[in-house]
Amino acid sequence: MQAEVLQALAASPLTTGISRKELAGLFASSQVQLRSYARGELIFHAGDVPERLYVLVRGAVHILQDTLSGRQIFITEIAAAGDMFGEVYLFMGAAEYDMYAQATAAAQVLVLEGSLFSLAENGAGAAVAAMQRNLLRIFAGKAYFLNRRVRVLASGSLRGRIARWLLQMPTVPELGRESLAAELAVARPSLSRELSAMQAEGLLQLDGRRIVVLERKKLEMYL
Repeated sequence: MQAEVLQALAASPLTTGISRKELAGLFASSQVQLRSYARGELIFHAGDVPERLYVLVRGAVHILQDTLSGRQIFITEIAAAGDMFGEVYLFMGAAEYDMYAQATAAAQVLVLEGSLFSLAENGAGAAVAAMQRNLLRIFAGKAYFLNRRVRVLASGSLRGRIARWLLQMPTVPELGRESLAAELAVARPSLSRELSAMQAEGLLQLDGRRIVVLERKKLEMYL
């Protein structure tokens, strides 16, 4: 299991530039724990105080939010080893989570206590300092991503949202229709109909979870 954990840490943007030896020392810290979650089990609840950062080792996790009317909103999926979640709420000093994390398959998650990132408590250790630098890059990237998403959601029509989402991606990610519908904040049936129409018009090609842009210039007309 340690080899799998170290592999997940090495794949995480949190630990970029940290040696394998330093990763092993990090895993041995009392402020780092490996926890197992059964399918459907909550990793943290809405209302919990953010005190930890989480790194996925194995399995899959959905970040979800319930509305006052009882509707469940899908926010994002954590599915790749090394993917991190919970860090924004931890470092922005939020009083509590307004969303929750649920294992959608049996999951192994590395839990890092927030106190691990305190320079005063850790004597500015090399691994901790590197993780802090990496977090600055990660937060900057998230801010850029959110800015792009706002531009997508601000597009007037559904076709405009799809076109902007496709054209602003250096590489179009492979997403299921449910995940893409959540990304664009539209109903899945509406998304499927519009994608089929765009394929019939020769603007793009659908291949399972892949979407291939065929007519970039024509898509730009919808921006």
